[in-house]
Amino acid sequence: MLTFFTVPKPFRGHIGIIQRNAIRSWTRLRPECDILLCGDDEGTAQVAAELGVRHIPEIARNDIGSPLLDAVFAAAQEACRHTTLAYVNADIILLSDFLPAIQSVGKKGPFLVLGERWDLDVDEAIDFARPEWEAELRDRIAKHGSLHGYKGVDYYVFSRHLWPRIPPFVIGRKYYDRWLIAQARVLGARVIDATERVTCVHQNHERTYATVGLEGPEGETNLRSGRESRRNRKLAGGKPYLFSVRDSNWVFDEHGLRRAPWSLERTRRYLRALPFLHPAVWRRFDRAYWGQR
Repeated sequence: MLTFFTVPKPFRGHIGIIQRNAIRSWTRLRPECDILLCGDDEGTAQVAAELGVRHIPEIARNDIGSPLLDAVFAAAQEACRHTTLAYVNADIILLSDFLPAIQSVGKKGPFLVLGERWDLDVDEAIDFARPEWEAELRDRIAKHGSLHGYKGVDYYVFSRHLWPRIPPFVIGRKYYDRWLIAQARVLGARVIDATERVTCVHQNHERTYATVGLEGPEGETNLRSGRESRRNRKLAGGKPYLFSVRDSNWVFDEHGLRRAPWSLERTRRYLRALPFLHPAVWRRFDRAYWGQR
């Protein structure tokens, strides 16, 4: 039904624990899913063998060793066994509500499903053999979890080859995720906000990629304002090309899957993005407006 793919960090310490939690949660989804672990960082091959999932060791990296998004997507789409794929960060636990939501999307043209995440402190290995594990985790979320907000997107479920071309963004830095949303809208896909339907659990951790390959202030601030983030922003095209969950044109809510309801904020965001979403329409409007002045 679905092919998962992800690029894990080295399986060390706390990161190793929560990544195993995440991938184990995906292996328990039913119907059973195809899972690809991409990259050759420490422990990836061993965990793939341990959990019975597939491994793609060779992916392109930049000059300091950071994995590149276009190479990962190309490799996953070449190796996938299904026409629907899910790019999910390797610290994300998914629950039993995930696949039913994806199944209800249907096959009416290209689509992208995404949603906000719940942040939760998880320090221990979860015993997935216990029938109560999901109910207990949901109880912890209700008591101690916090919804990250519209910029916290950690899973992207999409129809194969949705993006004909992806720039060589660096994974683990800013902006590439928001570019994916914007381009899906431009390509006419249904971009679906599943926040109310899917419980996406982000296990809190330190930003271990923030200083990979870099020294000094450049490395310390790399996640948000360092060289690789600046490069990602340039590749994305700048602020007009950065969308978020709020720019979804479909939504899961209490009525099921439907077009996103009208709101003043949504209208403002749409008008601001009009030159990007519909350049031909905008050019005609622009000529008509300036021709009358």
